[in-house]
Amino acid sequence: MKAFLALTRAQWKGFWRERQNLFWILAFPLMFLVLFGSIYRDDVAPKYELVQVGDVALFDRMPAEGRQALADVFEITKTTDKAAAIQKVKDGDADGAVSMTGNTLEVSYSGADATAAGMLQGTLDSFVQSANQAVSKTPATFRLKSTRVEDSRLKPIQFLAPGLLGWAVAMGATFNSAMPFVQWRVNKLLRRIRLTPVRPESLVGSRALLSIVIALIQTALFIGIGVAFFGLKLSGAAWAAIPLVMAATLAFMALGLIVGAISKTVDAASGIANVVTLPMAFLSGSFIPLEMAPDWLLAISKFMPLRWLNDGLMDVLVRGKGAEAIGLPILVLLAFAIVCSLIAARLFKWDDKAA
Repeated sequence: MKAFLALTRAQWKGFWRERQNLFWILAFPLMFLVLFGSIYRDDVAPKYELVQVGDVALFDRMPAEGRQALADVFEITKTTDKAAAIQKVKDGDADGAVSMTGNTLEVSYSGADATAAGMLQGTLDSFVQSANQAVSKTPATFRLKSTRVEDSRLKPIQFLAPGLLGWAVAMGATFNSAMPFVQWRVNKLLRRIRLTPVRPESLVGSRALLSIVIALIQTALFIGIGVAFFGLKLSGAAWAAIPLVMAATLAFMALGLIVGAISKTVDAASGIANVVTLPMAFLSGSFIPLEMAPDWLLAISKFMPLRWLNDGLMDVLVRGKGAEAIGLPILVLLAFAIVCSLIAARLFKWDDKAA
């Protein structure tokens, strides 16, 4: 126990002395939270830029409420030059150009952004149908009532924070185990430790304790900054994020041990760790949602520990689920940690000569 505490104390001091750790593990992930949180601070629907060519009776004769609805969706500029309007659409300076011939509303759009083009046509079509209904005096048979399942006060930060926090924990734990062990092996520190009564379990255990503490600091910083500056609202089971983060730290630390075991240099360890964690962040929903992903990609993501961490954090921080929601993610993360630890133990080397 004395050796364990001594190693933990030494590694704790060493972590804070290395200023690169403060940037890459703490400051760098927080930069993304501040960046995305600032961009999506206001939950405002995007407006489409529309160029109106000449007189468009559908727009010009629209009643006051319809005109307001139109202004909520489109930012309209007027021109009499149809060719110039279409050129603006081609150049990406406008989403569409609208003109009217007789009773036909003509819209020119670019296929470069299929999503924006589809939304543009669908929105304009809804205005056309409303106008037809007003002219025919026929009451609508069917109506659409839309209800948001989450609290209407939720802001984008509610969905950004869990994914970015998951990525920060994954990156921190992986790098915080891969880099030091390679460095210690290169500078012969591991060989010296081997000659002491210190057991390998104490060395790895002290590093695990340090990694967990750092991950909890990351969690506190992310949640604290999100609540204080970006309006993050926590659900009743937000405390359940703590054991989930601890389990995830063990999983990614074990992954980092594998990276450290197979790397010959610190630079190689950094490169391999980036190759592992960065694609995983994109494939696990840390930066972009997975709703639009194909089924085969969703299936692959379930084999990634970060996907389970992100889903668990989303459940207890955003979706308002209880502590039972983290049960399966924790089991998966711990199983991943055990498997990776066994692999790392087989690959572990005290020095390069043992390779």
